[in-house]
Amino acid sequence: MKQLITFVKKEFWHVLRDKRTLLVLFGMPIVQVLLFGFALSTEVKDTKIGVIDQDKSQASIELISKIAANQYFDIDQDLKSINEAEDAFKGGKTKMILVIPAKFSQNMSSGKKAQLQLITDGTDLNMANQVYSFMSNIIMDFYGQQAIQSNSGVQPEIRMLYNPQLKGAPNFVPGVMALILLIICVLMTAIAIVREKEMGTMEVLLVSPMKPYIIILAKAIPYFILSIIILISILILSVTVLDLPIKGSLLLLFSISIIFIITNLLLGIVISIVTDSQQTAMLIALVGTMLPTIMLSGFMFPVENMPMPLQIIGNVIPAKWYYEIVKNIMIKGTGWEVVWKHVLVLIGMMLVLFFISVKRFKIRLE
Repeated sequence: MKQLITFVKKEFWHVLRDKRTLLVLFGMPIVQVLLFGFALSTEVKDTKIGVIDQDKSQASIELISKIAANQYFDIDQDLKSINEAEDAFKGGKTKMILVIPAKFSQNMSSGKKAQLQLITDGTDLNMANQVYSFMSNIIMDFYGQQAIQSNSGVQPEIRMLYNPQLKGAPNFVPGVMALILLIICVLMTAIAIVREKEMGTMEVLLVSPMKPYIIILAKAIPYFILSIIILISILILSVTVLDLPIKGSLLLLFSISIIFIITNLLLGIVISIVTDSQQTAMLIALVGTMLPTIMLSGFMFPVENMPMPLQIIGNVIPAKWYYEIVKNIMIKGTGWEVVWKHVLVLIGMMLVLFFISVKRFKIRLE
């Protein structure tokens, strides 16, 4: 135990002396949380739209006023024709055109089908879908109010559970937590043993009485403690800056996060063992973990829409399971009865990685 503590202190001093490492450890999480929380938000805010009102009736004016009073849209142009709408799209600022046809009010008051046309800019498909969804909700609400006034029809009522304000933070924060912890833990530990090889100090460790698992623990413990500090910092930023309350059990979230951190640290140790240079270890850690996490974990793209082979590959990514756990606990407020299967998968990955790291650790340098 004394040897382990001594080795852990040595690793701590090495990290604390390196200002660039400290900047990466604590600067990158803060920047990414703020960046994803604000700059990369999917919320629709003050989106410029154009309106072609061919009806000029009281109903069309009320609809336009309802849209203008909404915080999501800004009626930028009062267009006269489709040609003007195309010019507005080419300008790049207008994201949608609402076309109110003639006899719109007459058809609605007489009980006939009153149609509206929504034209979106398909060059940005995600934005187009977001704008279309928000505008459809406003129009449906308008139809419902008109139906109440005429005592006819059915009023649709839409409720968005867990995120009624349609903010971007509930979507991004769980994924950012998984991404940051994975990158930090894997990257830092991936170069730990490789650095000893390159500096020529590995021979000293190998002739010491310490067993392989002691060396692995001593390399991982400092980064484990730093990862806990980073986790706490992310949660504080999410609650205070991004206004994202933790609806579920904080203790459960923290406990599962520890399992995820250990899994990532062991993954970094395995990469460190099988590589011979810090550059190779860093490349594998970044490309081999960051890209699959972004692409296949469900953070950026729905897993259900992916081909089956990619869905299978995604199941071996620890961040996928952790992302679903954090989303359920933080956003939905669910408990152990929902996430226990995901936790067992993470524990299984952790044990497999620990077994591999101990078995692949070489007691002799070739």
